[in-house]
Amino acid sequence: TKAIKQGKVKRGDRILSINELSNEFFLSRDTVQKAYEILQKDKIIHSVRGKGFYINRTDITLCYRVLLLFNKLSSYKKMIYDGFVQTMDSKGLVDLKIHHSSAKLLDTIVSANLGEYDYYVVMPHFYEHHEQVADTLSKIPADKLMLLDKAMTQHFEQVPAVYQDFENDIILALEAGLDQLSKYDTLVYADTPSTLKPAEIARGFRRFCQQNHFAYQVIGDISSTYDVRPGQVYIVIDDMDLLHLIKSIQQKGYTAGKEVGIICYNETPLKEILLNGISTISTDHYQMGKTAAEMILEQRTGRIKNKFTLISRASL
Repeated sequence: TKAIKQGKVKRGDRILSINELSNEFFLSRDTVQKAYEILQKDKIIHSVRGKGFYINRTDITLCYRVLLLFNKLSSYKKMIYDGFVQTMDSKGLVDLKIHHSSAKLLDTIVSANLGEYDYYVVMPHFYEHHEQVADTLSKIPADKLMLLDKAMTQHFEQVPAVYQDFENDIILALEAGLDQLSKYDTLVYADTPSTLKPAEIARGFRRFCQQNHFAYQVIGDISSTYDVRPGQVYIVIDDMDLLHLIKSIQQKGYTAGKEVGIICYNETPLKEILLNGISTISTDHYQMGKTAAEMILEQRTGRIKNKFTLISRASL
């Protein structure tokens, strides 16, 4: 049925016999015969005595089985999931599993599910054991693998992907807010050690500051006792950092967007209303999931960079 959907066969084409298909793909004859019986029952193929099996109709609706492999659960990962599942709609049966950025767990999940799905859509966020991750992903047939949220270069250049360009995305987004940023003395990036994140974000932050002649700091987490200083704009990823930052601003009697600025990574609905609006730099998570599903449904390949923008609000 996949070959029909892809247009590789048309009505009237002869297909392999039960014995031919069994021998070519090392399948049991009983398995192939049962599959052909189902296709005949649905009138997708028909048999001609003494000649073989032929395609009878091509107006079929495929239901793809898809395994989504996310690194974690979060409000914005849910947006990606929703975009994917809602776009697949009745044409997809989607399962979700979490690998928690563990190469060992990824291998366990993939090994246990090989051959069970039409597509394996993987978020390759891993921070160690990269060779093991590559070995595991190589077990998946190339035409069934898709990468999501992050692209991989070595060994997987030809694998379809919908991705963020973390280093360049933050540069371009911050450049869009140069006018607002120019009223601050220093840019501060909170690189919380306990929050796993692509190292490219910090590299992009440093490059932006150097290229645009901003004083900058890269700090660890923002604790409940952190001393917020006027004239600084804070770029945060972790929700606890954001909470402590807001508390500190309020304790000092400052106003976000005046004495200090806040830019938060990853757009969520809550950030629209906090402090009359928290500025964010973010990819379009829903669109990422939607695009990935569309690539499957339309049988498209290629690598698509997802949109990433600055959403400027009162906090900047």
